[in-house]
Amino acid sequence: MRVLVTGGAGFIGSAVVRYLILEKNYEVLNVDKLTYAGTLTSLKAVADNPRYQFLQADICDGHAISQALRSFKPNRIMHLAAESHVDRSITGARDFVETNVLGTFTVLECARSYWQSLPASDRSNFRFLHVSTDEVYGSLGDDGLFAETTPYDPSSPYSASKAASDHFAKAWARTYGMPIVTSNCSNNYGPFHFPEKLIPLMIISAIEDKPLPVYGDGANIRDWLFVDDHARALDFIAARGRIGETYNVGGRNERRNIDVVKAICALMDEIRPGSMPRDRLITYVQDRPGHDARYAIDATKLENELGWKAHETFETGIKKTVQWYLENDWWWAPLRNNYSGGRLGLL
Repeated sequence: MRVLVTGGAGFIGSAVVRYLILEKNYEVLNVDKLTYAGTLTSLKAVADNPRYQFLQADICDGHAISQALRSFKPNRIMHLAAESHVDRSITGARDFVETNVLGTFTVLECARSYWQSLPASDRSNFRFLHVSTDEVYGSLGDDGLFAETTPYDPSSPYSASKAASDHFAKAWARTYGMPIVTSNCSNNYGPFHFPEKLIPLMIISAIEDKPLPVYGDGANIRDWLFVDDHARALDFIAARGRIGETYNVGGRNERRNIDVVKAICALMDEIRPGSMPRDRLITYVQDRPGHDARYAIDATKLENELGWKAHETFETGIKKTVQWYLENDWWWAPLRNNYSGGRLGLL
């Protein structure tokens, strides 16, 4: 199996690349632009593996993507490259439109040309997986779960750009008959997560005895998914998912943001006690504009149809994550040059 992964130097993408090479023994070409959030150090474990290749390229560069497809000849494309941070989209939406919308369009068109050029047998075995987010569905009330049939209702420039890319992928499947499958996941966490996101920011700030900023009153709820569970799910979907279908990926681990932060504080106090309890560092700050109240994924279709189950509970996953950051400052400390921990996304 030869898989081209876009965005393979990012958080989820690097987990996918590591999984495909180390657990599945696939050949992988990682295509990544290496923006601020992409780092090749996340791929240290596979960097010297003969089944791994890397190409630095922008997914908006159709010539580079077409050339990569022709030379690598993948059986599968897993499209993860995206601008992904909601706060950055609030003050810099153009980058999200260019990468998530125009970039996806470019990859789809290059993939369509490549797929149509394949011999009939290879064409029938080819798959394109478009990876997206539960944020396209908008905000839930106190009850209910996002299903694959939930209407789209994006709230931020980020989720709007991902919603647009989802529609392009589904339109290319229907219009051109391309073998495309789409996935929408809940909030990921785990090792190699860029320090601007909630969980790594809280862990690193707690390590440094800095304030732990919590938006609003901390009551916003997210469904947390350990990144290695997500990587397995994406392989399941790409290999077994029905063409034209969408599969939601969730960990069934709903938590209020404030409870996530308090869990991190408790683990930090247990594993590496400081001069005072870490929860004293919690600071409530101005809420994010358009902050969705609650996300929760119904992963029944993925679980029943394809046989995937999450291995990690939130309790086991968050402990592994805290322990990893405590032991791997070689990875995250240099990234503080790109992001010092300051507030993003204020109007």
